[in-house]
Amino acid sequence: MLRKLTRRQLHDLYYYLRLNRRVDEQLVSLYRQGKVVGGVYSSLGQEAISVGTAYALEAQDVIGPMIRNVGAMMVRGYRPRDVFLQYLARQDGPTAGRDANTHFGDLTLGVIAPISMLGELVPVLGGVALAAKLRHEKRVALAYVGDGTTSTGQFHEGLNFAAVEKLPLLVIVENNGWAYSTPVEKQMAIRDIAERAQGYGMPATIVDGNDVLRVNTATRVAAESARRGAGPTLIECKTMRMKGHAEHDDARYVPKELLEGWRKKDPILRFEKYLTAKKLMTAEEKAAIDARIENEIREDVTLAEASPFPAPEEAAQPIWA
Repeated sequence: MLRKLTRRQLHDLYYYLRLNRRVDEQLVSLYRQGKVVGGVYSSLGQEAISVGTAYALEAQDVIGPMIRNVGAMMVRGYRPRDVFLQYLARQDGPTAGRDANTHFGDLTLGVIAPISMLGELVPVLGGVALAAKLRHEKRVALAYVGDGTTSTGQFHEGLNFAAVEKLPLLVIVENNGWAYSTPVEKQMAIRDIAERAQGYGMPATIVDGNDVLRVNTATRVAAESARRGAGPTLIECKTMRMKGHAEHDDARYVPKELLEGWRKKDPILRFEKYLTAKKLMTAEEKAAIDARIENEIREDVTLAEASPFPAPEEAAQPIWA
């Protein structure tokens, strides 16, 4: 039976949701100032998935995020400065200016670096789960994918492998309605992506991806099942991509009324209303968390902008080959 989240844990969820949103907002500001090297990929409206899932895991678990899962990386221990340094391509960033956006990871934090070919992370995290099973470790591996990813071969091969081997793997499907500019109904004939898990003999569940508590609960249930040796679970989170594929994309292909409908389901506002209605957070507590976040953002942006660009003569060091 799942333990009820404490007041402190609920405040943690609020903190990470707001931190995720503020990091995204700051990245947009830096992008519009011409300071970002490359593009910016927003998770606006999808924060509850990243935060709710990552917060459900234990310290020994491993995640494989996508570029929109900044919130999950924050939960695992990364700070805003890591993201800002990376996007600004600075020497002090996680890849020392050698890569862009969130293409970085740290096994000590249980984070596998995102791979642009998004389906690839399912078999990669399947390998992590297999290692945990062979070593008799109570470790869960969690891979994030989008709706478009579920149409790739790697996704299906990874699911089949995990199901056959009964691996402790969780696959989080962020069904945000669009694979770049292609709507879900033009990708597949099924209504729910969760149906795809049935073909591999693995359980699946569908949750409101804009409700952080439902996402967290579903993930905790699936993680406990995986630790007991019951095998993998697919969790489909219904949500909406509230911006274009990247900051350069104005998403004019998305009907405005659709966006407006989802705007009313903003995951952070919904959670704030819940905490207020249940008297689980006072105005003073909320203000203190918000102030803490603003201080972190301000300090980390200043630090990132003060960091130098890497020296050209160091471009070939260190690399694998």
